[in-house]
Amino acid sequence: MSQQKKFDCVVIGGGHNGLVTAAYLARAGRSVCVLERRSVLGGCSVTEPLWPGYKVSTAAYVISLFLPEIIEQLRLKDYGLTILPRNPSSYTPLPDGRSLLMGPDRQATLREIGKFSERDAEAYPRYEAMLERVASVLEPILSKSAPDPLPLPTQRRKIGVAKRIRDAARMWDLYRMSARLGDDLPDAIELMTAAARPLLERWFETEVLRATLATDAIIGAFAPPSSPGTAYVLLHHVMGSAGGARGIWGYVQGGMGGLADALEAACRDLNVTIEREAPIERILSAAGCVQGVQRTDGTIVEAAAVASSIDAFQTFRRLCDPQQLPPEFLAAVDRIDYGSASAKINLALAEPPNFLADPSSGTASHHRGTMHIGPTLDTIERAYDDAKYGRPSAEPILELTMPSAVDPSIVPAGKHLMSIFVQYAPYRLAEGSWDDVKESFADRCIQLLARYAPNVPAAVEHRQILSPLDLERTFGLTGGNIMQGAMGLNQLFFMRPVPGWADHRTPLRGLYLCGAASHPGGGVMGACGRNAAIEILRDR
Repeated sequence: MSQQKKFDCVVIGGGHNGLVTAAYLARAGRSVCVLERRSVLGGCSVTEPLWPGYKVSTAAYVISLFLPEIIEQLRLKDYGLTILPRNPSSYTPLPDGRSLLMGPDRQATLREIGKFSERDAEAYPRYEAMLERVASVLEPILSKSAPDPLPLPTQRRKIGVAKRIRDAARMWDLYRMSARLGDDLPDAIELMTAAARPLLERWFETEVLRATLATDAIIGAFAPPSSPGTAYVLLHHVMGSAGGARGIWGYVQGGMGGLADALEAACRDLNVTIEREAPIERILSAAGCVQGVQRTDGTIVEAAAVASSIDAFQTFRRLCDPQQLPPEFLAAVDRIDYGSASAKINLALAEPPNFLADPSSGTASHHRGTMHIGPTLDTIERAYDDAKYGRPSAEPILELTMPSAVDPSIVPAGKHLMSIFVQYAPYRLAEGSWDDVKESFADRCIQLLARYAPNVPAAVEHRQILSPLDLERTFGLTGGNIMQGAMGLNQLFFMRPVPGWADHRTPLRGLYLCGAASHPGGGVMGACGRNAAIEILRDR
C-alpha cells in the first residue's frame, strides 16, 4: 500500500541546483522535500569512494561559477565548504618539449607567453581586461530569472500585466547594461554570438596560447572553436569568481561532493526533508495543475509546487502526462539540442605524470592546475571532424586535473587522482555502441597522454571511464549533455529552455524548472536553483 505525504514543494533531484532551491524555499518558511534518485547527493557534483581510500569527483571536477551570494546567504562555509585555489591554473605541454604555464600571477604568466611571442605578452593583459569588463556587466543577468519578451501567440501562454511589467523592466536593465559597455559593445556582441577561433586568432599569434584558451570554448559543446556560439561558452567559463578571482577555478576540499555536503547540512538545519534512492515515476497533475509526485515504489507525495532540477526532456517527456501539456510546447521541447561529445576518465595513479616538457620527481607546480593536451587550434578542429561523422576522435582533446596535488586528503598516502575530461566523444556513434568501444577509447586517450608523459600508463592502478551513454544513464543527462542542453544562442537567456517559458515556470501550473535546463544554464553555478526559488515564492 502506498504511503502519502504532503509538502509545500517537492524538489525532483538532489543536485546542487535542487538543493539550492530547497534551501531558499525553506528559508522563506516553506515545507520542502527533496527526492534524489541515486544514493548520493550532488547530481554531477559528487564525491564517490570508487576505490579504497580514494574520494573521486566522478563527474564535475572544478568550481568557479558558483555564485558568492549563495555561499554567503546559505552560510555554506560554516557548513564546511572550502574552495582551494589553484596556482598556477593552466599548463600546456607541447610535443617539441616546450610548455606554457599560466595562472593568477600576472607577471609570471606574461613571461611564459613572452617565451613564444612578445606581441602576445603585450596583448594578453588587454584581452583579459576586455573579458573582465564584459563579464562584469553581463554577470548580473545570471543572478535574475530571464524575461519572456517575445510576442508569442496568446494561446501559447497568457502573460499577466505584472509579469509583462517585470519583463519590460528587465529588458530595460539589459539595455542600460549594454550602454555601460561603451567601446566594448562590439566585443560583447562577438562574445555572445560568434566563434571563438577567429576571435582568438585576431588577438594572438601563438598557437599554444590560442589552443589553451580555446579549450574553455568547447567544454561540453559538440562544436569546434570555429563554430558560432563557442565564444559565449568561452565567456561563460570565465565569469565565475568562486575560485578566488574571476576566471580562476578551484577544487572543493574533499572532492566536489563537499558542495553537496554543505548544501545538505544547510537544508537539514532549515528542516528540509531529503530522501535518497527515491526515484520519481511521474508528476501528478489534473486540470493543468500540479498535485505532487508519485515515486516508483508507489509513494505519493502531495505538493502544490514541484521544482524539477532534471533536464527538460526528462521532466516533460518522461514524467509528465502529455495530455496536460500543450502540443506546441512539447514540440518545442522535442527541438531542444542535447548534442554531446564529452567523456570522463578517472584514474588512480601511483605517481604524478612526468611530462617530457618539464621533468619532475613527484608533484610539481604544473600539476596543480588544468593540464591541456591539444597543442593547436587545428588539433581541436581535427578532433571535432571525427566526431561529426559519429567517430570518437582519433586524437582527442584532453583536459587533465590532479586535485590530489592540492588536496592530499582525497587519496591514500603517496597516491594521486587524475580526472580527464575528453572531447570529442559523440553520443551517437556511426558504428557499434559505447558499451563496446569505451574501454578502447580510454586506452587511446591514455596512449595520447603517454606521448607527453610516458610514465602514466604504468602508473595507472585503477580506472573508470564514463562515456556519453554512461553520463546519461548515471546522471540522467539526456544525450550525455553536461549542460542539460546545448549553450548556443538559440538556447540561452529568454530562449532557455524554450521561447516563451524562460522564467522557470511551465505550462503545468505549479511545475517549475530549477536546474541547468533553465537560465542561465550549465556549470556548477547554483543560479538556476536560486532564481527558481525566487519565482516560486513570488507565485506563492
